[in-house]
Parts: sequence; C-alpha cells; structure tokens
Amino acid sequence: MEIYANVLLWVIPIFFVLIVLEIIYGYIKKNQTHTFMDTLSSLSSGMTNILKDVLGLVVIVISYPFLLDNLSIYSIENSLIIYIIAFICIDFAGYWSHRLNHRINLFWNQHIIHHSSEEFNLACALRQSFSDLLGYTALFLIPAAVIGVPEDVITLLAPLHLFGQFWYHTQHIGKLGFLEYFLVTPSQHRVHHAINPIYIDKNLAPIFCIWDRLFGTFQEELDEEPPVYGVLKPVKTWNPLLINFQHLWGLIFDAWHTKSWREKITLWWRPTGYRPDDVKKRFPQNKINSVNEFEKYNPESGIIMKGWASFQWLGTTLMLLIFLANYSYFENFQASIFGGLILLSIFGYTSLMDRQTWAYKFELVRNTLGLLFFMIPSQNEFYISTMPLLFYFGISYFSLSILSLFLFNRRLKIKLINES
Repeated sequence: MEIYANVLLWVIPIFFVLIVLEIIYGYIKKNQTHTFMDTLSSLSSGMTNILKDVLGLVVIVISYPFLLDNLSIYSIENSLIIYIIAFICIDFAGYWSHRLNHRINLFWNQHIIHHSSEEFNLACALRQSFSDLLGYTALFLIPAAVIGVPEDVITLLAPLHLFGQFWYHTQHIGKLGFLEYFLVTPSQHRVHHAINPIYIDKNLAPIFCIWDRLFGTFQEELDEEPPVYGVLKPVKTWNPLLINFQHLWGLIFDAWHTKSWREKITLWWRPTGYRPDDVKKRFPQNKINSVNEFEKYNPESGIIMKGWASFQWLGTTLMLLIFLANYSYFENFQASIFGGLILLSIFGYTSLMDRQTWAYKFELVRNTLGLLFFMIPSQNEFYISTMPLLFYFGISYFSLSILSLFLFNRRLKIKLINES
C-alpha cells in the first residue's frame, strides 16, 4: 500500500491539472461541460475511493494468487509478450466485471456512483466506488491464471489499466477515425454514460472495444441522438458516501416491504432496477421517463456556499496528500482513524452543499471533533514528532472552519432544503 500511496502522489496532481485545463478549454470554446458543485462532488468521490484502497477496507473473497496457485498450467517468466497478454486479460476481466455491475441489481450499487453525475467530463472519471468492499473480481482473471501470468505483472498493470480509462471522459473530443474500431474512445464512452434508451448498458469495455463488438454491447454515438447523462433514478445529492449506498438502501427497503418471500430472496439478483410489483404500487419512485424532460439536480448555491465548499474540498485534499506522503509512519489503527476523519469531513461538507438542514450543526460538531483530535495528548505527540506539517495544517484547517461557520452562520443557514 505504501507504493500505491506514493504513485497516487504523482497521479492525483496530474489528473487535477488535466481537469483544470478542460475547464479552461470549455470557457475558451464557450462549451463548458463542468458545473461547480458537480465537479467538487466528483473530486470528493475520488478521495473516498482512494481512502478505501489505501486503508485496505476491501474483504478479499478470492484472490489472484490463489487462482494462480491452483489453476496455472504453465510457468511463464516475465517478458514483453507476457505483459501484452496480461493487459488483454485484465481488459477482458474488466469488461465482464463491468457488465455484471450493470446487469444485476445488487452489483449496480457499487457502480452507480460512477454514473451519478448528470454532466460528463474528466472529473466524472474520479467518481469511483467506495462501496465495492468485497474482492471477487479475480474470478474474471481465470484465463490469466490458467496461462500462468505472474502475480507481480497483474499487480503492476492493474492500476495502469485503471488510469488509462481517465482520458476518454470528455465531450471535447469527437470521433477518432480508425481508432474507433478497436479502442474505447470519448465518443463511445459518452454513449456508455448516457441514459437515452438506445444507449443504456452499451459500450462496457474499459480499453479495447473489441469485447463490445464480440459480445453484442456496442453502440455508436449517433448525431441525431445526443447523449443525456446520469442515471434513470437521479441520486439528487452531492454526497458521494450517500450515493454509494443509495441503491443498496433501496433494495433493503423493497426486500423488507414486499410481502412475497420469494421476492425478498430473489430481488437482489434480478436485473438492475427490478422492484416487486406490490412494492412499486405502495412506494412509487421518481424515474426519468423522457430524457428531454428532466431537470438536473442543482440546488441554489451562492458565492458564500461555493467558497465554503471550495475551502473544505481544498483542506481535505491537502490533508489526504500529506497523509499519502507520510503513509509509512502510520500504523493500521492510526491510519484508519485519520482516514475516518477525512471521510467524515467529506460527508459533512457535501451534505452542506446539498443544503440539508442538519448539515450546519453536523459541520460544527465535525470540525470541533477534528480540532480536539489533534489536541488529544497521544495524537498531539504522534503528529508533532513525526508529521509536524500535518499537525499544524490540521489545527489551522479545523480552526478556520469553525471560525468561518460562526462568521457566516446566518448566511449559510438561509434557504436550506427543509427550512419551511
């Protein structure tokens, strides 16, 4: 994990610079594909995914080393051809894992975050899951294990394969000629993120679109059908942690309220979006029936709210980067506590972005707890002796947050969602 943390220290700034360049390009071309709060939500979502991976919150159900030990027919040494074969195997596995996430109710919960934005831009690429807490995707790497692809090759290529999916989350690049026949392009991925009926569940491949062409899930972007982005049941929140478990909560709700025991057991494994008939009648849900007639989620946010949200995002991002830079100093328990503090911060400020009535008091409590955290003698001694930069930054960040909450008390609480 220490190596992964160090890699992220390079990757995060690169992604951020590319997102800023896309925003600037949008302004120059008068075709802005970003909205302020949506982009902050996407960036915040990326932080939750990083923390999940770095803190090792995933429970491994089946691992690639286990498959390799039990299924490999050949013993192959590292070579260029092995890296090529391994990359193809990872992409093949990515296609089927992605297809499972789209087609089965339960698995959609861990993927909905990636589709939850009603915009489409580079920041959307960072909407990665926090809720995929079971590690089972090695099952789709059985072909690699049978061939005998070494574990270290898979370990090296897997994050590179993921990072390689960043660039095509944009509306500013058109079709790319002959590349459209074998590579996933921005045009193809716009189709994938669209909720137009003709585009739903299409173009599932990560890098090589050959899988979509082979298995019947390919759809070209049509000029007469501009993509409309989001999900058919809009999430209506900027809070990435709520989005990550929103669909799961819906399944639990339906399983509890349906009168059929058969439905209670099977609805989890039915096609995505399935609900028992009796529950649909008693508890109807808002669903987009026409892609041309729905209103994007965009609660009112003035300059004060945007300034507050920006400060909070910047503060948590800098704390995360300092945390990653000093990851080797943390024991597991210590890392979990600090990671939990960052997650709590993300939950708090994105809830205030949603203008939840309880979010203002939650933020007061959260920032007070953050300040007290650094003042606890054991924590105080640990951070001052090993990471004084993180200590002083944490004290400053939480202190300024509390001060600004008091200064903007009246303005921040105006027009919250349930004020009436």
